Parts: sequence; structure tokens; C-alpha cells
Amino acid sequence: MDAGERLVRAAESGDAFLVARLLARGARPDVPDAEGRTPLESAVRKDRADVVRLLVGAGADTARRVGEYGETSPLCLAAMLGRTGVVGALLDAGVHPDTPDRMGQPALVLAATATPEGHPATVDLLLDRGAAPEITLRGRTALGWAACFGRPGTVRHLLARGAAPTRQALACARDHASSRPGGRAVHEEVIGLLRAARGPRTAPPQGR
Repeated sequence: MDAGERLVRAAESGDAFLVARLLARGARPDVPDAEGRTPLESAVRKDRADVVRLLVGAGADTARRVGEYGETSPLCLAAMLGRTGVVGALLDAGVHPDTPDRMGQPALVLAATATPEGHPATVDLLLDRGAAPEITLRGRTALGWAACFGRPGTVRHLLARGAAPTRQALACARDHASSRPGGRAVHEEVIGLLRAARGPRTAPPQGR
């Protein structure tokens, strides 16, 4: 097994001591293994924040595309998987929280919608570190996507963090409530949350 393969294995297992030793001996931090996976990608997937810091400190490319088809980035992959510590390590390394992946997906949207419950801790960290709550993917914010998917917990969390309850989000929740009877209850809950956040509508003045 060559040094590159050993580094990927060590990163995946979280063996920070071995990672540091291999890097000190000249192992390159971006050399992929036989399957095309870099040490950084392996560390991100396995939630090895300390290893991520070592690799980035040794010059690992935080902008290098990862994933089976090179479709994502280390930050977006970490956000999608809810690897909050890894997200923090990448932000500390200077990665901007709003940098999208190759498909245009921002980390905040992925953290909020990748699972039915979302990844609230990751969402909070991204927002605390400067992610724009109104950043969009195909014209919808993270709140908008959560409303469309019928995820009341995520909607409630994003509203509490200051996300705007837009008409678009409300309309999408209503559309899905009527078109997907099996998920009507959760969409109705989302609609209630958005309506409450938008506040009472002022009735138009009555003519005489």
C-alpha cells in the first residue's frame, strides 16, 4: 500500500497521529485512493474534524470537487451529512459558508433539507458564521424548500433564526397539501407556522 492509500485509510479511520506522521513524511494531502476518494473527502464522510484540520493545514484543496461524480464540495458534503464539527473546521480554514456545489446547492439548503428533520446544529453554525438565510437554490430559500417538503420542525427552526416566511413558501406548502394527500397533515402544520409568522393580514378598507 503506497503513502496515498495509507493516508486515505488513516483519514477515514480518524487516526490523527498517523495522518500527521504521513504528512510529515511527505504524503500529499490531495492524492486519491484507487476509488478516487481523497483523504479530505474520507475525513468529511466519517466526521473526522481533527483530521480535516490536519489535512487543510497541510494544503488540502477545500475547493476540490468530491463525490462519486465530482458533484459536490467538502463543505456541502459535510452540511448534507450533518457533520457540524467538520463544517466548523472548513469554515475556520476560510471556506465561505455560501459557496455552492457544482449543482448550485448552498450548504445551508442542504443542511436544512437533506433529512426529514434537517441538521439543526449545522444550520445554526452556518448562520452563526455568516451564511445568508435568504440564499436560494432554483429560486427557493432553505425555508422555502422545507415548506415544500413538508418539514415543520425545520420550518419552525428556520423561522426562529429569522428566515422570512415568504408568499412563495406558503404557496408551495399549500400546493403540496392539496396534491399529496398522504402528507397533508405535515403540510397543514407548515402552513400554520408560516401564517403565524407572517402575522394577521390587514383587511382592505370598506367602501361606503
